Amino acid sequence: MVLPLLFLALLLCALLAGWAAWFVVRDRAVILRQLFGAAAVEAVLVVQAVVAGVLQVQGHAVDGPLFWGYLLTAALLLPLAAVWAFAERTKWSSVVLCVAALTVAFLEWRLWIIWEAGL
Repeated sequence: MVLPLLFLALLLCALLAGWAAWFVVRDRAVILRQLFGAAAVEAVLVVQAVVAGVLQVQGHAVDGPLFWGYLLTAALLLPLAAVWAFAERTKWSSVVLCVAALTVAFLEWRLWIIWEAGL
């Protein structure tokens, strides 16, 4: 894992969570542009996974099952939230997207701690 990708993922998660929270306050459902924002976060997570895989193959020691479990969970949360948001056309879809974005941000922080502990 590289720090710029971590910061980018955290920033995008915070922006997405804030956007979704604004929709919760306004009692609105998720819109397609927010799902595109979730896709941008997902793209960063995929790049991060590839970089982490390459670094691990090159010899970086990390608790593999724990690290990859967190990474897989983070990668699956936003698509699941997007499916839920697409099916649920009330403000609760915005709540789900907000909670998912905040959870992914927390998982990213934990991934960094796990990665650094492997040094």
